Amino acid sequence: MVRTRVGYTGGTKKNPTYYDLDGHSEAVQMDYDPSVISYEKLLAAFWDSHDPISPAWSTQYKAAVFAHTDEQKRLAEASKAREEARVKGRIVTEILPAGEFTRAEGYHQKYLLRSEPDLLRELSAIYPKEMDFVNSTAAARINGYLDGYGTLAELQEDLPGLGLSPQATKRLTTIVSKRKGRPGCPL
Repeated sequence: MVRTRVGYTGGTKKNPTYYDLDGHSEAVQMDYDPSVISYEKLLAAFWDSHDPISPAWSTQYKAAVFAHTDEQKRLAEASKAREEARVKGRIVTEILPAGEFTRAEGYHQKYLLRSEPDLLRELSAIYPKEMDFVNSTAAARINGYLDGYGTLAELQEDLPGLGLSPQATKRLTTIVSKRKGRPGCPL
């Protein structure tokens, strides 16, 4: 994964906010390198990350794939059909056209990383501008590790590129070693 940002899409309101969504849903915008991971693998991780047969209790929290191209739509619909066959039930997750994406407020970005003050302080020193922090590949990867995406072995391979101090490296390694990584979920 190159980077992730959280925000809102699918509604008609210009500049939605967390407290004024007006038909938008919370969404994750992902930039990825297709030479490293395919769209199909991202879709597989998506299906594994939620319960696709349970309806959402609001538009804000509905599960959906927002396709940007006809090819993404085709692949998403095919993956949905495979998932319906696997679960032997009706999938309520929607496949929708991607609309305008509005980045969520700063306090929503890299949410789990923000709950680790030592790691956050260090990354904030590396990326003092909010947009640089939000767009940081390192921050996205660390946030993913904090959420259980990725194994200790994968983290150890990534560590040289994350720019962390020895203390922060030890803290992150300790956290990841206590959690079971989610196999098959890309970082």
